Amino acid sequence: MANELERVLRTRTILLWGAGLLVLAALAATLLLALLGGGRPEDSARLDALKTAANIVVGTGGAAALLLAARRQRSAELDLVQKDHDATERRVTEIYGKAADQLGSDKAPVRLAGLYSLERLAGGYPEHRQTIVNVLCAYLRMPYVQGDEHREELQVRKTAQRILLMHLRPGKPEAPNTGYWPDIDLDFSGATLVGLTLTHCVIRSIVCYDAEFLELTLFRGTEFRTKADFNKAEFKDRVDFRGTVFGGERDSFNGAVFAGPADFGTKTTARLAGAEAQRGFPRTWPPGWEERPIADRPGWAELTRKGEPGQPAGR
Repeated sequence: MANELERVLRTRTILLWGAGLLVLAALAATLLLALLGGGRPEDSARLDALKTAANIVVGTGGAAALLLAARRQRSAELDLVQKDHDATERRVTEIYGKAADQLGSDKAPVRLAGLYSLERLAGGYPEHRQTIVNVLCAYLRMPYVQGDEHREELQVRKTAQRILLMHLRPGKPEAPNTGYWPDIDLDFSGATLVGLTLTHCVIRSIVCYDAEFLELTLFRGTEFRTKADFNKAEFKDRVDFRGTVFGGERDSFNGAVFAGPADFGTKTTARLAGAEAQRGFPRTWPPGWEERPIADRPGWAELTRKGEPGQPAGR
């Protein structure tokens, strides 16, 4: 194919084609003069018709040339866009890979740098935000044991939690948060979360199956739009669900354990069936819910709806 193109584009080939076209034009002119050069009225009319036809042919050729030029321009633009997209993806992959390596470092400052790199990446590339949030959640799901020797790691984990808080708050209508990340899903399954604060956030879904919450946990004023899975979650200390909105029909606390104070306020609506609570702490349950003692487990109660048949009520 390459040899054929070289043969067609040689100077000798171009000159031969040019000479051939000139000869063809000369023959056409001679033929027209011989046939229509008599000066008769009908000859003039035929010449005018030929001129009109020639103009149409030339115009059509010009339009075809413009179309080909436009297609070439469009192809060049698409190629440029594709190259820019590929360069962007390579840049994102490099930053993402470096940040992931930093999160695996044994030095806390390096891990912090990795978190902030991911935050900047999510800010600049919205299409990668959910993936980056998944990485932050995965980091928080890594095993963690409290202790003085793990204080630096605790600060790293709290930084990851704070990044989520900062970008999951939409802000007020008169002062919207320009850094808000909409339509985000959180997966804290099996995670140990220390002092988690997600107040006044709007989150598409959250999964906290078998998660452990230490210290004060705040979900006050937060909206979970589609799903809130707190099944088998354990709240070791105080938890605040006041003003929390559980959207959709997929909120559940089945098997959850409240081992400290809990406050759902008077407006929060939640499904607490199957949850248990250690007695002796001040709590405000959602309207219509109450604690009932568990007969074979002194000091513990189950959450049931008021008026449901079962064990005698006793708060």
